[in-house]
Amino acid sequence: MLGRRIAHPPSTKFNEDFELPAAKRVKRLASNSPSRPSSDHEVFESSPRFTPRRNEVLDSEADSEEEDDQQIPRASQTELESALPAVKTDKEAIAEYEAARAAEAAGAGLDLHGRLGQRKWVQGKSSIYVDAFNLALETVLDEESHLFDEAEMAVFQRWRDMSYEGQYLYVRLFLRKTAAWHRINRLKYYGDISDLNAVVDELFRSHELPATTVTELRAPGEVEPPKDAVLADSFTFADSSVDHIDSLDEAASLLLLDELKAIAKEAKIQGKNKGELLTALQRTSQKQGALGWSGLKRSETEESIKSERVVDYDEDADGAPNGLRTSRDSHFLRKILSITGPCIRLSSAAFKLLERVHLVFYRSTEWTEKSLTTIILARISRRNFPPYVVSRSTNIFLSRSALLEFEASIRTQFAVDSVLEFNGTVDKESLHKIKAIFEEIYPRWLTILAEEQRKEDRVYESGEGAYLRRFSPAWVYTRIVHKGAYVLGRFKDHKREHQILTELLAQRLFHAARRGAWYQRKALLEEHYMWALSPAAEGNHTDDQQQQKHWKRIALRTCEDGLQDRDCHLIYHHDLQKRIAKLERQLKVPKRQQHDFGHVRLAKPHERFVHGTRVERERTPSRNGRRRSSTDLASTTTNPRRGGKTIWLDPADANNECSVEAMCLSHYRSLGWKGYHSEGGIMRTLFAHLFHSVLFTYVPNVFQTPFQTCPLDLHTDAFYASRFSEIHARLNAISNGDAASILRATYEENANRQTCVVGLDWGFELDDLLEILACFRGEALSTVCKVMAQEYQQRGGGVPDLFLWDSGKGEVMFAEVKSENDRLSDTQRLWIDVLSGAGVRVELCNAVAKEVVVRR
Repeated sequence: MLGRRIAHPPSTKFNEDFELPAAKRVKRLASNSPSRPSSDHEVFESSPRFTPRRNEVLDSEADSEEEDDQQIPRASQTELESALPAVKTDKEAIAEYEAARAAEAAGAGLDLHGRLGQRKWVQGKSSIYVDAFNLALETVLDEESHLFDEAEMAVFQRWRDMSYEGQYLYVRLFLRKTAAWHRINRLKYYGDISDLNAVVDELFRSHELPATTVTELRAPGEVEPPKDAVLADSFTFADSSVDHIDSLDEAASLLLLDELKAIAKEAKIQGKNKGELLTALQRTSQKQGALGWSGLKRSETEESIKSERVVDYDEDADGAPNGLRTSRDSHFLRKILSITGPCIRLSSAAFKLLERVHLVFYRSTEWTEKSLTTIILARISRRNFPPYVVSRSTNIFLSRSALLEFEASIRTQFAVDSVLEFNGTVDKESLHKIKAIFEEIYPRWLTILAEEQRKEDRVYESGEGAYLRRFSPAWVYTRIVHKGAYVLGRFKDHKREHQILTELLAQRLFHAARRGAWYQRKALLEEHYMWALSPAAEGNHTDDQQQQKHWKRIALRTCEDGLQDRDCHLIYHHDLQKRIAKLERQLKVPKRQQHDFGHVRLAKPHERFVHGTRVERERTPSRNGRRRSSTDLASTTTNPRRGGKTIWLDPADANNECSVEAMCLSHYRSLGWKGYHSEGGIMRTLFAHLFHSVLFTYVPNVFQTPFQTCPLDLHTDAFYASRFSEIHARLNAISNGDAASILRATYEENANRQTCVVGLDWGFELDDLLEILACFRGEALSTVCKVMAQEYQQRGGGVPDLFLWDSGKGEVMFAEVKSENDRLSDTQRLWIDVLSGAGVRVELCNAVAKEVVVRR
């Protein structure tokens, strides 16, 4: 289906002449509505859940396959990227933009701000990459230079003195995989660098640094800062493979698969893939320290004649690079280096320093190559943005020590996550390491916690510090303490775990989104474990049964506190309510004193079965050339792969294929429903309209540029805490039936300008939106909006596929579509619970194949 344009089935009522809505959303009208003519240019996407790969900023000229392999697609966006509008940031967009804005000879002498202001670049003399990089550096040094010492300021001065071509090469390597070697003869920046050899030498050049009186402080949880991240008496911007590649593993990783196979053949080793070949090569090297190429010189190899030699290697009499004569791997190293030629890698100390600059500039612990260019591309795109007050605080880090401690805390957090989340099953030794880190940071966490509370009480106005607190080490330490509580639970130290959870709940500044989970765990410990861990004298109870009842009453109060805590998110309420009901039964609380949660009792989604005709593609011949048998084909048609895409025939037109969601939507249309296959698009659009003024109300530090579609804190738990009063005032208005008037006012104010707002799709017609609000009960809509305000990012997925409404009945309904072997995910179950708890009807629509048609 990729690249093939297929007309939409007539029942979709889709016409591409109308630019919006997007192709993946298919609008269905009532059965008596007039049909619209379809366009020859319509596109059908067989997978409505398909998420296109994020465009990557590539080099100005095509790179090798090896370099493309080092580009790691990101599954998530940084806070800055998510706040900026969606613009093209790929290679073609950059090239097109720079070419369109290329300066004439009269404008070639513009400085950084002149080029950014007049949008003029000249290939080989200026670049959007370099200018975006320098913009970040200059902004930080102008406003927050107090965060850097004398030696670091000297590094920045050396950067300013560097040639344009040197800066260009450094920035392009800066955007690549961290701490990776690059083969110089495979770098292809000919359009921007005239003399690659000279530029490489410039980056290799050593620079002396002044002595500094600043002493580095040791952060808790970290024995010492990484040695390669600390500036010494001198530094280079890049490392040379001549001086730094001294291990076989490091050298062999530079080889392409074909090159590695050639060495393997000569060394008489075998392997199915690159990893196996590297392992076999290392094993052979350890056994044969002096065999093979012990006398081979780089000048004697055929590959060395073909390769471009940019930097000469110093070789001793035996032909081995300096320092490797005694190594048993030297013969393999010589062979590999003769193939790869000289290589370059950015020096870690300078790299970490410039990375720190970007942390300060972007106000984010994450940034990507898109962070460098998206601001400028958004700036020049012809978009309209909402009016708001841009506020960039210059005191986000009060001192250099605060910045370094925050940076160190991020490293410690990464070390903890590497053990608990990224390495599979965790063994006991690893848990002990995490517990040791937790014990070391725990006293420091308590100290900073008290400091932040004093700052909140005396310095910040209400809610002002919510987003800035994300850059306090206490924010990171709180997350590590949370992980430490989990480790204590694994060690069955429930009494200490209960103490930590109590302290986590006692503070209200950090990680408010986790408070519901803390209440749940604390109540569980009190219900099942604490009675046996606490002396009976504490509660003046003489036997175990009385002690158990005592702690169950405490657990009941904990659950009640959770429901009354405004920072406990709505998604946790259902589990807390279930625990309350269970505890009240066990404690035999009189019926009149029990809590009544009947108004929020969850209803199971109604199940509906829609029968249709599924289409299977005729299988291609298997790899051995044998055509698949009819038995194989029958097996695949009756049992399609779980989670795989399925294609169906449109019930309204049996000659046209459609997705399973479109097929089910046609069925609902025949029942008189209107609807969209939007997967949350409708709810995001309604939220953007109804909370427009709340989104762009003034909160310090969350609007860093004039080109944002949302505040930076929208995707964090600080959004809800910072605007608690405004959000609840709007929720009350929605509950009271004012949603339609709010939406109409926002629409009329922004429709002509098509203002860019996060989640807002201008393709939805005003009449449809107003009709939806007329069918959506105010209390139910308010509940859904509250969940989105509390956890906009986490609740972005899992919304049922189909949004349906019936103006005759005055009812809205959500339908989650499932074909054979599909299962509900956890996020989908959560949304079904939220919607059911709000009183909204949810259906689980099961698509059943009454017939399977095989087509080519």
